[in-house]
Amino acid sequence: MHHRILLALLLAMSTPLGLPQHSAYALSVEPQQLIETKASRVYLVESSTGTVLLSKNEKQSFAPASLAKLMTLEVVFDALVKGEIREDTVYPVSEFAWRTGGAPSRTSTMFAALKSQVPVADLVKGIAVQTANDGCLIVAEGLSGSEAKFVERMNRRAAELGLSDSRFGNATGLPHPENRSTLVDLVKLARHLQSTYPDLYATYRLPEFEWNKILQRNRNPLLTMGADGLGTGFSEDGGFAIVASMERNGRRLFLGLSGIATDKERTEEATRLLNWGFDSFEMRTLFKAGEVIGDASVYGGAQSTVQLQTDKPVEVYVPINNPDRLQARIVYRWPLRPPVAAGQEIATLNVLSGERPLTSLPLKSAQSVEPGTLRQRAVDALIEALFFWL
Repeated sequence: MHHRILLALLLAMSTPLGLPQHSAYALSVEPQQLIETKASRVYLVESSTGTVLLSKNEKQSFAPASLAKLMTLEVVFDALVKGEIREDTVYPVSEFAWRTGGAPSRTSTMFAALKSQVPVADLVKGIAVQTANDGCLIVAEGLSGSEAKFVERMNRRAAELGLSDSRFGNATGLPHPENRSTLVDLVKLARHLQSTYPDLYATYRLPEFEWNKILQRNRNPLLTMGADGLGTGFSEDGGFAIVASMERNGRRLFLGLSGIATDKERTEEATRLLNWGFDSFEMRTLFKAGEVIGDASVYGGAQSTVQLQTDKPVEVYVPINNPDRLQARIVYRWPLRPPVAAGQEIATLNVLSGERPLTSLPLKSAQSVEPGTLRQRAVDALIEALFFWL
């Protein structure tokens, strides 16, 4: 049986951590937002804890437009780190790349000259700073032989990263029926780029870039307020969109926002939400690293329970004047059967503020549990049968 059961954590704590029992389906309740927004979709996350500060239609699919370039650069960064290519590797500018994404296209471009050679380092700058469509196509053809082959690689890599609701049809984000994503996936991708490739990620905050004697300023409107990435986009169904990241006083926030009517409103709304995220929240430590948080029942084991703990502190980023009690819930698949190895990941800790999900963390067994005696297994089997009969 694969029922999921919920345990309340009956622990005496100095912080006001309320721990009543609730339905396992409470996480699906739409939380009351702490701030209103003009955006059709929004997803605001504190990076170190993964705490969700604000969410609205965050899993709703839309055309990401130029935000698809985040995935294009992830593939390039991955190839650079693995040594498949180098920053001084040069790629030719094909007529397809020039016409589709270069000067004749009248789209975002780095103005790479037809039949010229461009180093990967400059292509990365063109894509990150100028959202250059020609840069995307040049690197796609150079790395994979064709844009179509590169797109296959984009989708394979997206699947490896767990971007389950994303699909890409081209390397540029230009209109294509297969270009679809969600803010959850795009923010997850942005967090991955920042944490996995810190040196390459720094390209996103360059204020300007010059190529072919044409200087262009960074297209990210939030750089002047302290953001250090990442990109913007516009599509018919997605409206004006942005994925941004900012660090302030040792805290980093990631914002995904789309469905805004104008470029100006996008900048204003993104600025307002980021400032709110920094000014209205504080960090709270609920459990120390290695602290036993609770236990899980083991059926048919030498012990009836196994203690659960986390490898790192359980921290959440909560409103300074939080009106809701914090709740911590342990969720695992029942029945849990031996053998259980020490350090085995067997449960999840969900932390909520009222009914608003804040973060989820894996829980591991603090000790091993071997199979019990025949009598112990028989007694537990009877209890299990009675539980389901009732």
